Amino acid sequence: MSVATRNGPSPVDAPVAPPKVVRQRRVRPGLLGLAVLLIALGGLGSAFAVTSVRATGSYLAVARTVEVGSVVSASDLVSVQVAGGQGLDPVPAGRLADVVGMRAAVSLAPGTLLTMSQLTDKPLLGPGQQQIALGLRTAQVPAPKLRPGDEILLVSTPRDDNSSSNSSSGVTRFTATVTDAVSTDGRDEVVVYLALAVRDVPAVVALAAQDRIAVVLTKAA
Repeated sequence: MSVATRNGPSPVDAPVAPPKVVRQRRVRPGLLGLAVLLIALGGLGSAFAVTSVRATGSYLAVARTVEVGSVVSASDLVSVQVAGGQGLDPVPAGRLADVVGMRAAVSLAPGTLLTMSQLTDKPLLGPGQQQIALGLRTAQVPAPKLRPGDEILLVSTPRDDNSSSNSSSGVTRFTATVTDAVSTDGRDEVVVYLALAVRDVPAVVALAAQDRIAVVLTKAA
């Protein structure tokens, strides 16, 4: 009978390290609640952002400069899309017909949203005033452009160089406020609309018919 033999030393088993015990970390209930709260707030913030973006409407914005007291026309405004708008009170684009024809209570700057507080439908005439229109040559207008609210002085001029009314004692003066000024097309003339005291209207009309009025700008609006 044959016996199989193996030369060399017998293998020795290496020692086996015992397995490590991983201790589970305890989660504090307070931290867990805080994490849940932060997740909930994040969800609410995302929902609010989506809602704000979706809350888009058409509103009226100013397309070009409108001076104080000027009548607002459709060409002065443009419809724009605005998202959100919290804290604002712009005029909806559907109310265009309501605001056309009103006057600007303040100067309207291009690129700004229009609000009803910027407009007025009240007449620019004060108590005891009437409105008249004066046709002036361009050279008689005391400023490149008269604007509503400008305060002016109307001064009577003499009939001719030989008149005894040349003395300053014969000069009459009237205060007035510009309500509007329009340049006529193709003519060297500007029509100026004035708010004038009722008692001064007859005298100013008579002087205007005789072309005996000089206009002085005393205070710009």
